[in-house]
Amino acid sequence: MDGIQKPANSLTTPVPRGSLVNFVVERIKEALINKEIKPGDYLPAEAELAKNLNVGKSSVREALKMLQALGVVVVRRGQGTVICKKPGEDSVNPLIFQLIMEDRSPQDLIDLRMIFEPGITVMAMKRATDAEIETIRKTVERLEKSIEEGAPAADDDLAFHFAILKATRNPFVIRIGDTILQLFKSSISTSMRTIPEIALRDHKRIFEAFVQKDEEKLVEAVVASFEGWEKSLRRSSV
Repeated sequence: MDGIQKPANSLTTPVPRGSLVNFVVERIKEALINKEIKPGDYLPAEAELAKNLNVGKSSVREALKMLQALGVVVVRRGQGTVICKKPGEDSVNPLIFQLIMEDRSPQDLIDLRMIFEPGITVMAMKRATDAEIETIRKTVERLEKSIEEGAPAADDDLAFHFAILKATRNPFVIRIGDTILQLFKSSISTSMRTIPEIALRDHKRIFEAFVQKDEEKLVEAVVASFEGWEKSLRRSSV
């Protein structure tokens, strides 16, 4: 019908003036959200994108470099620029930098963990396979061994949380959870120096409830584990 306008295509609508590089990035993001393009698709050539968006080729080139650093696209010489099927392990995670640079208090991190961790642990408990449960068990054993050897490290503690995170098998939860756990590394390092035995005790309690599939007991164990960590967090923030 003449009175109905078609929705604009993100990759053919000229961008307004301003930060042209950011606008090109936004257009590509919108095209992905709107499913105008999808992982595995090739983007139009630089010259075509520049013409469609009414920007210079240099703006398109810089935008593609930014997206490549973020793991969104990969430039294949002689073929073009393709949307990655999933972010690479070596891609930059902008969210972690945004959170690190945010003006925050220890209480902000406590609130974040209180909201996030009980829920993802319960989700993992409901979905975990025998193999994933075994992986979690091994992280508890490794932490115990590192304490016995007198060399516990934050990575020994975090391995437990990462294993639980992966057992959710939800890519959004895993990606965001990975970022959140990175924020806690400093305070967990403090815990490993000062109260490693308490951290191990907490992990064992959480794992016991996890294996028993006792949701109420599991949430209680997760929340109780925050006590020692919270003191370490406040100590590391001084």
